[in-house]
Amino acid sequence: MTSQYLLHEEPAHAADSNAHPETHNQPPLQVEDVTIEYQGLQGVVRATHRVSFEVDTADRFVLLGPSGCGKSTLLKAVAGFLRPRGGHILLDGHPVVDAGPDRIVVFQEFDQLPSWKTVQQNVAFPLRVARSLSRREANDRAMHYLEKVGLVAFAGAYPHTLSGGMKQRVAIARALAMQPRILLMDEPFAALDALTRRKMQEELLQLWEEEHFTLLFVTHSIEEALVIGNRILLLSPHPGRVRAELSAQRFGLHSQGGTEFQAAVSRIHGLLFGNPIDIQPSQRVA
Repeated sequence: MTSQYLLHEEPAHAADSNAHPETHNQPPLQVEDVTIEYQGLQGVVRATHRVSFEVDTADRFVLLGPSGCGKSTLLKAVAGFLRPRGGHILLDGHPVVDAGPDRIVVFQEFDQLPSWKTVQQNVAFPLRVARSLSRREANDRAMHYLEKVGLVAFAGAYPHTLSGGMKQRVAIARALAMQPRILLMDEPFAALDALTRRKMQEELLQLWEEEHFTLLFVTHSIEEALVIGNRILLLSPHPGRVRAELSAQRFGLHSQGGTEFQAAVSRIHGLLFGNPIDIQPSQRVA
């Protein structure tokens, strides 16, 4: 069984009444002993090795690790873009074999929006294609989610007129409008300046408070993981292996700069880059 560790006294799978409004006995996402390989210039490269975790309904689950640990590769496998070399990925008990509208990805890149479509069209078009909504239904839902991200006034604008942060808001609105079983975000704020990044973190958490969607979020920032996640899976340097699973429900944007927050950052850094045998047995909870 994967070992779990605590940043505080709550078990890693515990949640307060707001964070885990469970509607299913079975976790919607189960990743079981997943090994992923790809062909590199020098031969086959192993990106992840026997990674296992579960994401519960309304989780804000973060994959955290250094560059090259396979966290984005794992997210792409969950999305159905990659096939694992070994292990299984299950969504509501069914194997993930390809991409689908039940898993929507928000990428880091700002150019993920078709430039020839307006903001509203960018949000509405996938709804018509994948959800078979009428034009009016798709436009109404698009405007609803543009209002959620504060971009109703820019519904008729084209992507090239928007800032990076605004483009990411459109991408998030488009993803949420699809009402996926799980929202996948691959370092969506990494390319933003510090002030915009913090604002986007605030807005994402506010959206979660309103919608309680299930989120799988990839980052290499320890601070961002503690702010965004209620659960954090730590992946070791290449190839990615599970180093620990942590509960981070105590932390949020309000915690940054505090003594406890900084101690948690330091401890996670040690778990990521230290020797696993140095972890004390008293820290083990499973």
